[in-house]
Amino acid sequence: MKKPLVMSYSGGKDSSLALFELRSSPEWSADWEVKRLLTTANSTYDRSSMHGVRRELIEKQAASIGLPLDIVWLTPEDGGEGYKKKMNQTLEFYKESGVTTIAFGDLYLEDIRTYREKMNASVGMDSLFPVWGIPTKRFAKEFIEKGFKAIVVCVDTTQLDASFCGRLFDHSFLEDLPEGVDWCAEKGEFHTFCFDGPIFNEPIPFEVGESVLREGRFQYIDLLLKS
Repeated sequence: MKKPLVMSYSGGKDSSLALFELRSSPEWSADWEVKRLLTTANSTYDRSSMHGVRRELIEKQAASIGLPLDIVWLTPEDGGEGYKKKMNQTLEFYKESGVTTIAFGDLYLEDIRTYREKMNASVGMDSLFPVWGIPTKRFAKEFIEKGFKAIVVCVDTTQLDASFCGRLFDHSFLEDLPEGVDWCAEKGEFHTFCFDGPIFNEPIPFEVGESVLREGRFQYIDLLLKS
């Protein structure tokens, strides 16, 4: 009997490919079944916490994937402790319903993995990392070659030029990345929104809105859901 788990899903390339691996790779799909998606969002702006994508686009992704979406709503005042409290409440709910494992799309940052494992372990939950250790250049190429499509929605201009914001995450994009920029942006160089690929029953319809610089550092492109 397969064991149930929840996928921590940002809507970007890493968690999308991790979800694909969980559902299609014999290494994972033989033992695990993804039951739900979990994400965090800013209740003040009604957008995903890290990527700044509108909530309705993340909901559209989940609907196309065919899985329920749970949103942990955060406020700017929550900080680290508020995040832990709200996340622990969600994890306790999962545990009570019989789900004791959360999967993540992290690739190699040990401190992030340790943080996630400690938080989950504090409430008796396990952690799974289905794409951990895959070299980022290989990961990026596989993402594209498997038919996924994504757009860069945020760029940290202290690490990468703002002109990369709004570009498709494709081979041309990768070739243009400066030396030293991680192809999967594990150090926060950029963030993506995945809008098509083998995990979706249909592409996510969107149009590009305005481009905005926030905090004097982060270049965002707004995406609008098309009806």
